[in-house]
Amino acid sequence: MSEAIQTASLDWQCVDGIEIPVSRQFGDVYFSKDNGLLETRHVFLNGNDLTERLSSLQSHQYFCVGETGFGTGLNILALWQLWQECKPDNHSHLHAVSVEKFPLSKSDLIRALNAWPELKPLAELLIEQYPLPVAGCHRLNFPEHRFSLDLWLGDAHDVFPQMPKTSTVNAWFLDGFAPSCNPDMWEENVLNHIVRLSDTGTTFSSFSVAGVLKRGLRSHGIKVTRPRGFGHKREMLKAVWLEAETETDTTTPAEHSGNTAQKKTATDGHSLSRPRQIAIIGAGIAGLSCAWSLAQRGHQVSLYDRTAPLTGASGNPLALLNPKLGSIAMSDYHLMTVTWQYALRHYRQFSAFHPLAVHQIALKKAEESLALADDYPENLLQKQPCDLKTEYPSLLLTQAGAVSPHLLCEEILQHPLIDFHQADIQSVEFIDEKVQLKMAEPAETVVFDHAVICAAKQSSAFFELYPVLRAIRGQVSWLDNADSALSKAQAYSYGGYCMQLNDQQLILGASFLPGREDTDVLEDDHVHNLELIHNVFPQYAESLAPVSEWQGRASIRAQTPDFFPVLGRLDENSEIYTYAGLGSKGFLYSPLCGEIMAALILKEACPVPDKLLKQLNPLRFRNSRKAPKKYHATGEN
Repeated sequence: MSEAIQTASLDWQCVDGIEIPVSRQFGDVYFSKDNGLLETRHVFLNGNDLTERLSSLQSHQYFCVGETGFGTGLNILALWQLWQECKPDNHSHLHAVSVEKFPLSKSDLIRALNAWPELKPLAELLIEQYPLPVAGCHRLNFPEHRFSLDLWLGDAHDVFPQMPKTSTVNAWFLDGFAPSCNPDMWEENVLNHIVRLSDTGTTFSSFSVAGVLKRGLRSHGIKVTRPRGFGHKREMLKAVWLEAETETDTTTPAEHSGNTAQKKTATDGHSLSRPRQIAIIGAGIAGLSCAWSLAQRGHQVSLYDRTAPLTGASGNPLALLNPKLGSIAMSDYHLMTVTWQYALRHYRQFSAFHPLAVHQIALKKAEESLALADDYPENLLQKQPCDLKTEYPSLLLTQAGAVSPHLLCEEILQHPLIDFHQADIQSVEFIDEKVQLKMAEPAETVVFDHAVICAAKQSSAFFELYPVLRAIRGQVSWLDNADSALSKAQAYSYGGYCMQLNDQQLILGASFLPGREDTDVLEDDHVHNLELIHNVFPQYAESLAPVSEWQGRASIRAQTPDFFPVLGRLDENSEIYTYAGLGSKGFLYSPLCGEIMAALILKEACPVPDKLLKQLNPLRFRNSRKAPKKYHATGEN
């Protein structure tokens, strides 16, 4: 359980014309008054021998740096700058993972980073994606730089135990305020999980040489040395996790201080050395999103579908990103909250996306719904009357959006590493460490390193044991509405939803019929959609064109009994994965779930807590005796 995130409370000191932020919570400066950037380079970059290690990464290797206190982002920006200077001309990738309990507000972050003009180009990119102060993991991607950052907001005592070990952290920046100011950061519980996320070859550095830190590292068999610190500081900490047989070598501490990182770097990065060949079956939003995440990392993706992309539930004319945010105490593992934040950042790179606000009508538990506005960051949720006449209260979600699926699909398929094939895949098997796809037309077998089954309800055809996915018929309606008072910058959610499809048409929906697999467009479903909007906006609904003039599209969603998608492997000994069961939230869930899939396949850091990763695991239904939950009649779950 998380708590509402409090931003940092700061004072400012001016030293030689540079404004230095000082934490009121901890009574300590965020960076050295001598020169914070030079200290970062000396202690963290040189202390982990990163110039040599990063410049020697092979093609498609992945290198992960962990940090215990994000603060102003100075360490991460200095790392990013070094990466720009020394990265090899290949598909190697640098990823950073950082934790922060009291993040700076965006305005304070901008002010603090003004101290470093040489970092301004990178700082501006960071600030552009800087997340809202909401607990949980926030993934920031910078693909043109082959760099990414997971910023986990929350108390280190809560965050580090939640991090899944899907990858090894290769180097640690043990930063944070001094142990005398912030002793909790340096306690055994935190350090134990830092070591859990590490392995032989991992290095550690810190400005602090406090006894609690040295003893904690040494208790895990990690070699600690104390080379000269920065400026007036006599010492700093430098450490490496050596292989057992090398711990008894006879080199002096001075020799270790300069060479320990080079003594054991065989585990630096994941030695893929070549692009993976990955097959994805199913070209809906699930398959497209997985393909994008993997291709962005330089891997070749072959995307298969029996007919054409977006012929299933993902192919509606417009998709609304409309999360129902949960209690702030669950924000770090509430699936809609976590995926919504990443989806907005992800879709911005496509012309298929446009931002909008959503009026969420409180039909039930109105007081509870409206109270969310007090818990979340200011102005994210606004308690204000809806601009359409209704008897119900409204909560305005100011950060939402809409996606044009077919335009998005066109943009994704333009990626040079994604190839689409229309083919009828008959079977997928893992034989001799390779995945074999057998096709009916043409009759041939194709071999891959990995495969991901994203075929909605049909996914079960490729596995002996597969979670039950229920079919749910859904129909959307659209109609001419050129004189509508609705703005393209707003949408309305009320059990159903409505928004402008374009300048001439309104789209609304959607019916929700469990157990139905027919896809004919039915007038009964148009009537249902009309009743949904009439129940909330009767005056507006009566101005709409007759149902007989409406158009529509019906498709089949696939949903699990517990409403969570299935994502991962059903057999730990194979390289066949699945991602399905998205229900009506495919465009909301899929961008982040594509990143999770890439983490599982490529052994990278995972951008969700372990609890949520287990809730997505397809194996969660094995031997389960729990009765499935009932579906809500409106499909809002």
